[in-house]
Amino acid sequence: MVVESDKADMDVESFETGFLADILVQEGEEAPVGSTVALLADTKEDIQAVKDCGLECIVSGSGSRHDGTTAVSPRVAEEAVDSTSSTPASDGAKPGSQQKPDYSEIFMPALSSTMTEGKVVDWLVSEGDKITAGQMVMVVESDKADMEVESFEDGVVAYIASPVGSSGAVGSTVAYLAKTEAEVAKVREYALSLGSPSSGTAPPPSAPVEEITIPTPKASPPAPAPSTGSVINEGRIRASPRARKVAEELGVDLRFVRGTGSEGAIHEEDVRASAAGATSISSTTPAKIFATPDAKKIAKKENIALEKIIGTGNFGRITANDVLKAAGKFQEPSRAPSSPPVAPASAAPRSALPEAAVPMNQMQKAVVKNMNASLGVPVFRVSYSIKTTALDELYGKIKPKGVTVSALLAKAVAITLQQHPIMNAKYENESILYSKSINIGMAVALADGGLITPVLQNANETDIYSLSRSWKDLVKRASEKKLKPDEYSTGNFFISNLGMFGVDSFDAILPPGAGSILAVSSSKPVVGLGKNGMIAVEKEMNVNITCDHRHIYGAQAAEFLRDLAKLIEENVESLLM
Repeated sequence: MVVESDKADMDVESFETGFLADILVQEGEEAPVGSTVALLADTKEDIQAVKDCGLECIVSGSGSRHDGTTAVSPRVAEEAVDSTSSTPASDGAKPGSQQKPDYSEIFMPALSSTMTEGKVVDWLVSEGDKITAGQMVMVVESDKADMEVESFEDGVVAYIASPVGSSGAVGSTVAYLAKTEAEVAKVREYALSLGSPSSGTAPPPSAPVEEITIPTPKASPPAPAPSTGSVINEGRIRASPRARKVAEELGVDLRFVRGTGSEGAIHEEDVRASAAGATSISSTTPAKIFATPDAKKIAKKENIALEKIIGTGNFGRITANDVLKAAGKFQEPSRAPSSPPVAPASAAPRSALPEAAVPMNQMQKAVVKNMNASLGVPVFRVSYSIKTTALDELYGKIKPKGVTVSALLAKAVAITLQQHPIMNAKYENESILYSKSINIGMAVALADGGLITPVLQNANETDIYSLSRSWKDLVKRASEKKLKPDEYSTGNFFISNLGMFGVDSFDAILPPGAGSILAVSSSKPVVGLGKNGMIAVEKEMNVNITCDHRHIYGAQAAEFLRDLAKLIEENVESLLM
């Protein structure tokens, strides 16, 4: 849709895939920030059910809609706030006690349909920086991923209300922009008079980030575009949405484009200049190079210019190892001996535990919310033992081609779901919603806490090799928090695999809005009767399925597991078709 704000008309994207079921705000009508303007259905068949349900399906006080999304409270306009509030403000000033200057705001965006608050992971600009519309200004951690956020306004950053590490509700003000540099002081003073955002959670004090300013020439002639051997940007690349779109159209790899924006941000002009075989003229402002304190010390000692080093740390920050590599003095960590002595368990060193309570990150909070929501769903569980001898043999043959066990399991489940559509359905508003797509979501634990379920879409129609490549890519980007919304929010059936940890059996908790989740345990040798009637040893794995008992019954779950076992034990070659 196109939205007319108080500044301009702008295109607005959807964070979800689906079919438009109902438009709640018609053309020409107005709506508060954060209000629901339209409803999406998962399939065409669901459109009428979603339309009939509408906003009446929001559970009172829960913020939960019928489709599992979260209802975000509309942001109250600043003009509606009582300026006579008795709450003390910074520096003794009271809100509204001085003339309101002309300024713009940067708000905490809604980066997913389930997001109610976000955490500022990094600011890509500083107070006093001049920014332009479309420029990436901060990195926000939502309940799903870390995403760069752009500014919709031109201006000068006058005051950052939410520092790195703080959290704020969707729609809350995180920064103030002045129209000109001359108005920065007035806007900052006014922002301070309003006090800190009530919804924000400030982080504990931390050491400031080291910044090194390297002066650059005021102008330089265009240089040839970097070759494929001259990587300029590694890791997270800061680029405006327009720059990314133009780069895709022109076939330009952003890793080789030198940005002229704040802290190396890439704009459309940079992409076009690179495509034409020349980089744009250097900015007149000094380029900022971010480096860790250790990197700075080593660079000074080794007399190495930091501007010539490509950083591999977070957001391109230069680390000590980067400098050591440039100096030719980096040593790979020595490998441990093949048979190191094993110390007794009692002598194992313990890592220092934090003395105070450790606040959860946004993803961990989302897990808590989902787990609490699952308590209201009546579930049942069914267990089944599956012989994996044939599956192990097949995996041994195709593993060298890049096939993963996770992809094999997803493919086997997807093929079986074709015969049992009820297991791929979900309960909603006293109705059963069937899905034509078989999208398998598989749980992945993240190193810094939290859980996410990357989705293999249309797993039944995708060959095992493509499925394996997709899964590896999804897991990699999940660990980097770079998944797109449709890559983690479109699952119909879920798998939780703990087999790699050697577990014998476990139960998985049903995610909100799902009908089934399959818990997969380790495959282990079991003594029993072979096909010839003689005692033999075969490998078996235990699987437990958890189902929503409102629309799935025990016999249906048992039949699904029986057919899944039959495929894996007797028809495993079908996974290659």
